[in-house]
Amino acid sequence: MNILLAGEQWTSVGVEVKGFDYFGVSSYHEGSRWLIEALQSHDHHVDHLRSFDVPRMFPEQLEQLSQYDVLILSDIGSNSLLFHPEVLVQSICHPNRLKLIRDYVAQGGGLLMIGGWMSFQGIDGRARYHRTPIEEVLPVLCEPNDDRVECPEGITPEVVNAAHPVLAGITGRWPVFLGYNLTTLKPEAESLVTIEGDPFIATQRYGKGRTAAFTSDCAPHWGPPEFLEWPYYGLLWHNLVEWLGDHSHS
Repeated sequence: MNILLAGEQWTSVGVEVKGFDYFGVSSYHEGSRWLIEALQSHDHHVDHLRSFDVPRMFPEQLEQLSQYDVLILSDIGSNSLLFHPEVLVQSICHPNRLKLIRDYVAQGGGLLMIGGWMSFQGIDGRARYHRTPIEEVLPVLCEPNDDRVECPEGITPEVVNAAHPVLAGITGRWPVFLGYNLTTLKPEAESLVTIEGDPFIATQRYGKGRTAAFTSDCAPHWGPPEFLEWPYYGLLWHNLVEWLGDHSHS
């Protein structure tokens, strides 16, 4: 599969105070390597748009986006897709990329949203996918406010539909997770795995395309080492993109 991954990169900025004096510190982080390595190990091609590149470089035309079988949005808020820098700085009109993604799915594309503090509705509601064209195509409804369910004690998902192709070859106990985004399953969607009764992995068909929600993280902190080192980590992502990118369905 030809895959576009958008997100999973951030920069941290802080201040260190030493008595009377203080100075700024910054650090660069990427949470994408485990996911990318897992997909590449199953012979998928992955183009990664880091979060700071998304506003400027995310495709603006359906023809550009349609070169990808599957689009993955992971820890990237809706504003990064809505605002090309020229919109804010020069008031120049640009395509609405939330609507573009909806049209991409309707015409046969696959969309996967992976959870995190800037996915679904996100921390303090800042991801802002509630009542957007992205929510329209996802198999779940987003909360209107902060949707994080933090589980520092660790929580284990429960499989409810082991026969689905996304779960093919995956057996035994699932690893613990340290949190997830609270969502509500749509009536027309299919629940594969739940967590505390809430959606954990869900799928849906939309137009000619397919979508999936994975409501926890593919990397720390919600995705702890037990998940990253799980024997089925790579197989799960492989199965998801294979199902999402299956163009043989009507």
